[in-house]
Amino acid sequence: MTKTDGALADADYAALAEFRYALRRFLSFSEARAVQAGLTPQQHQALLAIRGAPPGAATVGYVAERLILKPHSATGLLNRLETLGMVSRETADADRRRAVLRLTAKAHRILEALSVAHRAEIRNMRPALAAILSRID
Repeated sequence: MTKTDGALADADYAALAEFRYALRRFLSFSEARAVQAGLTPQQHQALLAIRGAPPGAATVGYVAERLILKPHSATGLLNRLETLGMVSRETADADRRRAVLRLTAKAHRILEALSVAHRAEIRNMRPALAAILSRID
């Protein structure tokens, strides 16, 4: 598929375009599901980042890194989630200046439902993604 001189062939561009399209379709699915659950897509991403973080690692800085946000933007997002009753902040045991983020029971319920739907969608997409990725090699 790829030319030996490093240039891309038409098939390479087609595979890359298909990959981008598959990603966009998944993101569109994800955004719509978040909105149906009463969250913005970014709020959903923040909840998932907190839930997926190693124990004690979910901090404002961690969420900012995972969502590729500036710390002040992550703080505003987390403040809104706290107001919605989705996130709480607890002082870290090791460093009393740090706050560790925790999901509330409400957030756990919403995130569970969203994650089940997302996992099912990824499983549905797996064969197509595998085929696309094999074409990019």
